[in-house]
Amino acid sequence: MDKQAAFIWPIRVYYEDTDAGGIVYYANYLKFLERARTEWLRSLGIEQDTWLDNGIGFVVRSVQLNLFLPARFNDELRVTVVVEQLKRASVVFSQQVLAIDGTVLCQADIKAACVNLKHNGGVKAIPMPQEILEGLKRAS
Repeated sequence: MDKQAAFIWPIRVYYEDTDAGGIVYYANYLKFLERARTEWLRSLGIEQDTWLDNGIGFVVRSVQLNLFLPARFNDELRVTVVVEQLKRASVVFSQQVLAIDGTVLCQADIKAACVNLKHNGGVKAIPMPQEILEGLKRAS
């Protein structure tokens, strides 16, 4: 896969994102990363609610999260999304949370699998619908 330009989504740190010391609570970085992936998909014309109505969704299978420097209340951040690996039923994203000056605060590798959410009352991994797969290929 050729190197793609990163999708960038701006985030502002709100008080609710921080701990008692005004530093972003580690689990909230996962929310920031999720929002950026959702907005990236939306920018590609892939609306998750449409697919969810048909019982097709993406679930996170694994996360590797490295925190380097803290983000603090009221900071402006940039969250990036790059497809690292695309397979028929899964995608691996490389993401970063950056300070406004470009300093890397957090780096994550996230693997998400496409699933049928209505499989006999459970969840089953399935190949991505062609429309989604082609959209992801074009963007990566």
